[in-house]
Amino acid sequence: MKPVRLAILGLGTVGGGALKLLQENAAEIARRTGRDIQITHVGTRRPRPDLNLDGIAQSEDLLSIVRQDNVDIVIEVIGGTSQAHDVVLEAIRHGKHVVTANKALLAEHGNELFKEAEQHNVQIAFEAAVAGGIPIIKVMREGLAANKIEWLAGIINGTGNFIMTEMRDKGRAFADVLAEAQALGYAEADPTFDVEGIDAAHKLTLLASIAFGIPLQFDKVYTEGISKLTAQDVSYAEELGYRIKHLGVARRLAHGIELRVHPTLIPESRLIANVNGVKNAVLVQSNAVGPSLYYGAGAGAGPTASAVVADVLDLVRFISTQSLTGQENDQKTNASYVPHLAFQPDALENTPILAADQMTTAYYLRLDAEDHPGVLAEVTSILSRAGINIDAILQKPAQDQGRVPVILLTQPVLEANMNEAIAQIEKLAAIHAPVVRIRLETLDS
Repeated sequence: MKPVRLAILGLGTVGGGALKLLQENAAEIARRTGRDIQITHVGTRRPRPDLNLDGIAQSEDLLSIVRQDNVDIVIEVIGGTSQAHDVVLEAIRHGKHVVTANKALLAEHGNELFKEAEQHNVQIAFEAAVAGGIPIIKVMREGLAANKIEWLAGIINGTGNFIMTEMRDKGRAFADVLAEAQALGYAEADPTFDVEGIDAAHKLTLLASIAFGIPLQFDKVYTEGISKLTAQDVSYAEELGYRIKHLGVARRLAHGIELRVHPTLIPESRLIANVNGVKNAVLVQSNAVGPSLYYGAGAGAGPTASAVVADVLDLVRFISTQSLTGQENDQKTNASYVPHLAFQPDALENTPILAADQMTTAYYLRLDAEDHPGVLAEVTSILSRAGINIDAILQKPAQDQGRVPVILLTQPVLEANMNEAIAQIEKLAAIHAPVVRIRLETLDS
């Protein structure tokens, strides 16, 4: 068979890593696919003398590259959503399969792009878009296909996990650790996407759609960052037997689906609570398998390039199958491939996504209280009237200006009820607002 021909758009960390991997492991890859893979084009704006680009056409005109006849698969690793959207759409309309690591593009435009791909009988492969080298997309689309997935929870941003680990292990302040993360290259100069949860929300959008068979709905993910967390709360959580992680949670309930990204207390005995540094992990609860945990490197040239190239191999096999059966132009052949979002496109359900105040979770509350008799009784009375049960209370010695930190752990409660209770607590003369709240998940199977 003739070689399958690739174009790589973007020669940064991931694109350069994918090119090297394809070249270094060419013989092993051919043994796995039965086809040679030839890189015919790269799209780049700057020279890369450290890469072997002999015989590969180079251009800044990405739209021209994806129109070329000697390109079968386009690898998009330029990032962003504007140019990437136009380039991927053009590639699809010219009959090219696409591999992308671009979670923002798919979370925000995936419904459109997947529909176009189905109409043009091509595939969009995106394993590298979530959790780098962890094959979580393949696990959920294929390995757990016989299961009904009930919920998933993931540490899916390595930068945030590095910051949380340093704050816990060394008692450091958020700003201090963030500066180090930037110096080490873990965080961008503008770290907003990482520390405010946007990157994790993009990834959770994809995971939730695959888990529950719903359209992509990034705009409905409740998103809260870690920039307001203090070393004080990290320490108190540890004292109570919990660790704080920046978690993405998707949960199927009878009346809708929760999609949320926020700092979360997790019992320290849970395996996922012990995922540290820049590592990622996703815990999936499904009805037949039960809980299963997937752990590994969530970013970096090697792990992400590995996922990109694995997607290329899947597509090479798909192309070979089409060629052998003479179905290259048969619009029905896409139905034989694993659906993009795991469920058949016409079987996706518009299950309601719950608003933030309709979500249910337990809470960690920290109050700064005046050291007066009866203050705690007033607080617990307000919680009781709201139907909120307390699991634990920790009162610390008086600190600045005689204020006493009081920490409460509650049982699960509707967020609307908690909002009302906190509003009443903050009106008490002896309580110095605001009340600090952090959600708590036991992650029981």
